[in-house]
Amino acid sequence: MWKKFLKKSGWTDIIISLIFVIFGTMLILRPEAIVSVISLLLGAIFIVMGILKIIDYYSNGKKDNYLIAIAVVMMLIGIVIMFCADVILSAFRILIAIWIIYSGIMNLQTAIVWKDYKSRLWLVTLLLAIVTIIVGIYILVNTGAILQTIGIAILVYGLVDIVESFIFIKKVDNYLD
Repeated sequence: MWKKFLKKSGWTDIIISLIFVIFGTMLILRPEAIVSVISLLLGAIFIVMGILKIIDYYSNGKKDNYLIAIAVVMMLIGIVIMFCADVILSAFRILIAIWIIYSGIMNLQTAIVWKDYKSRLWLVTLLLAIVTIIVGIYILVNTGAILQTIGIAILVYGLVDIVESFIFIKKVDNYLD
C-alpha cells in the first residue's frame, strides 16, 4: 500500500516539475509577455468576481450591503493587478522562491532518509537539494533578478526535481520490500 502511494506521489511531483520546466522556459523566452498575461488574467478574475457580487447583491433584494463593498474592493484589486505588473512580479518571485526553498528542504530530508537506508544516491540527492535551496534563496533575496534568471532557476528546479523524483520512485522498490 505504501509503495503504491509513494510511487503515485513521485509521479505527481514529476508532473508538477514538468509544469515548472515549461513555465521556466516560457519565462526565459518571453518574460514580459508572461507577466502581462498573468496580470491581465488575475485582474480580470477579480473584476468578474466583483461583478458577480454586484449581481448577487441585486438578486438578493439589496439586503446584504456588505456585498457592494466586497464588489468594489474586488474590482479595485482587479484594476490594480492589471496595471501594477511589477508588484505582481515581486509577489510571484517571492512565492516561487518559497516553493523552491521548501522543495529543497524536503529533498534534503529525503537525502537523510536515503543515507539511513545506506543508499549510494543519498549524496547526489543531498547536493541537488543544497543547489535547490541556494537557487531559492537567490531568487528570494535578489529583488533585481531579471525574469530570465528566474526562468532559468525555475527550469533548473524543475529538472532537478524530476531527477530526484525518478530516483525516489526507483528506490522505493528497493527499500519497502
